Amino acid sequence: MSVRHGVSSGASRDLPPELGPDAVGVLEGRTFMFSDAAGNVPKGSIGGLVHDDTRFLNQWVLTIDDAPLLVLSSGTVDAYSAAFFLANGDLPHLPANRVGVRRQRFVGDGLYERVELRYFGTEPTSIQLRLAVGTDFADLFEIKGSGRDRTPDIIRQDGPDGSALGFHYRNGSYAASVSVEADPPADLIEGDALVWNLRLERGQQWGCELSVPLRCGGEDRRPVVRGFGEAFDHGPEDPSTRWGTEKPRLHAETDLLRDVYHRSAIDLVSMRLEKTIAGEPVVLLSAGLPWFLTAFGRDTLITAYQTMTCGSEVARGALIVLARHQATVFDDFTDQEPGKIFHEYRSGELSRLGIKPYRPYYGGADTTALWLILLSEYWRWTRDATLVRRLRGNAEAALRWIDHHGDRDGDGYVEYATRSTQGLGNQCWRDSPDGVQYADGTIPVLPIATCETQGYTYDAKLRVAELADGPWDDPALARRLRAEAAQLRERFNRDYWIPERGGYYAIGLDGDKRPIDSMTSNMGHLLWSGIVPDDRAGQLARHLMSPEMFSGWGVRTLSTLDVGYNPIGYHVGTVWPHDNSIIAAGLARYGYREEANRIAMAMLEASQHSDHRLPEAFSGYDRSFGRQPVPYPTACNPQAWASGAPLLFLRTMLGLEPGEDHLLADAHVPVELGRVGLHGVPVAGRRWSVDATGSDFRISSVD
Repeated sequence: MSVRHGVSSGASRDLPPELGPDAVGVLEGRTFMFSDAAGNVPKGSIGGLVHDDTRFLNQWVLTIDDAPLLVLSSGTVDAYSAAFFLANGDLPHLPANRVGVRRQRFVGDGLYERVELRYFGTEPTSIQLRLAVGTDFADLFEIKGSGRDRTPDIIRQDGPDGSALGFHYRNGSYAASVSVEADPPADLIEGDALVWNLRLERGQQWGCELSVPLRCGGEDRRPVVRGFGEAFDHGPEDPSTRWGTEKPRLHAETDLLRDVYHRSAIDLVSMRLEKTIAGEPVVLLSAGLPWFLTAFGRDTLITAYQTMTCGSEVARGALIVLARHQATVFDDFTDQEPGKIFHEYRSGELSRLGIKPYRPYYGGADTTALWLILLSEYWRWTRDATLVRRLRGNAEAALRWIDHHGDRDGDGYVEYATRSTQGLGNQCWRDSPDGVQYADGTIPVLPIATCETQGYTYDAKLRVAELADGPWDDPALARRLRAEAAQLRERFNRDYWIPERGGYYAIGLDGDKRPIDSMTSNMGHLLWSGIVPDDRAGQLARHLMSPEMFSGWGVRTLSTLDVGYNPIGYHVGTVWPHDNSIIAAGLARYGYREEANRIAMAMLEASQHSDHRLPEAFSGYDRSFGRQPVPYPTACNPQAWASGAPLLFLRTMLGLEPGEDHLLADAHVPVELGRVGLHGVPVAGRRWSVDATGSDFRISSVD
């Protein structure tokens, strides 16, 4: 029996504007801080210092004589640092711009901030510098909505000499603490504010260092005292250090490609998650700032795929961590079924205490097939038979989930419908409540079998057959999987194809097995998977590059001819870089290299308007609408699979694929980029270089 969608759950992606359009966000691993342009976090805003899904500071406001400071300039310096140049406002005894203020902020295992004052007045003056601080220990899910008032349970503790303010909270087995340490100590503590009474002479400088260590999950976290440009030193054997330092070197004639590549690499390293699994240190990537600095099955797996030319460390980490949490039982609250790979993992109070279903939550219909695809991709690039054999049991469990629990009604397709009271209604990458809809804008009934999930499943079975023929040495399994994939391909092309509108694929089948007839970018994912017959690929390419789908900055998620189209609708008209990177790879797979390059160049050009960083999504307005892409108002920035998109575009332009023990290439570099060289690409324990201009290329061994 089909049903209507449940309520969308998870951390909402909406970002209220109360911090202003110039809000500044910095991040490092699982820590981030959002403030306004002055560096302040007003109480009651969505800003603050967040670590491991808990907000440790919800107020952080610097004033002079209780008056707000004027913003001269502010912004990020590195992903984990920011600078704020400020001045005093007009005060009764002091004209504006007489006291210059610089705040230098660094996050990572807490917060470290330097505040420096310089006085330019002609006569000595006395001012009061106040830092108002506060905490609510809110769970990430509560920051943008109403949550429990924890004030009665927060214990406050002051340092006797004004050097520290401490806050402690406990709820059952969950405990968290934060302190603000000041050097020099404050002259007095008033409520939850540190206050310095300063007497300044002309030209005098004054400075203070503020450290905010944390305790959560039974671990103490202390920020490192740093300066701008000083990256974390994790040692040469750290997986993230290896990934960052050993990535291939890019040589390009255009600054555009170099700048985007460099920015993507920096952002990806900043979003790393470091884990220890059975004594083995691993690194994987979180999904994005601000609300998704955690492991997301789909996002983490696709980002690892996008970045394979830069090394296998993040892919290895993703495979190991997600396999470690592969479901083994049924649980309605978490949408858990044996063999399923999780969708989202959270560590805040509500998840730890079982109030929210995110430790972890399994509401993703596509993550299990994507895990199998990444396992194959890891094998192709590394030939690491040891890990692939070690994960065979997980792969076989994933296949069983696809064939049994994923196929809810035995029709040969993987469907989704939440069983959780707090589950996601849509469990594909278009997971907003209206992300999957008919061309007339109506919402389909559950369960839904989206088209790209079937494409991923088809690809996964062919890839696992390759593993069965190779490191697993199981030819019978390989034959079975290839036969199943062939049957799925035939069945899919019969049931999902819509001959109207020039011929295209439905986004899915609804709970009554009716094709959901909206025209979406998901067609490009089908090309990437290889499930599309050659004689239909041209029709998809024409649709994807039509004015209704291609905005000039990229392919829209939904055709402008569909009733539900909205250029600022999250999944119904926006342009997503990760989506476009998959589409371009799919087009290139079928020989549509010019179309793939057109998408890649549009995305690279779009990045010029956002400091060479691709955000989670752009608005879907046509390129003629303005000289730059219109930002999507609540996009994660940076976001992992958006940062990974340029790396997949580069791979697609160069036509890079791993051979058994060497690098393969089939370059088709856009003329605008001139000569492009990528040096040190790892394949099977060796490193290779490729230099290309247009369709001319040369491959050489670095070793």
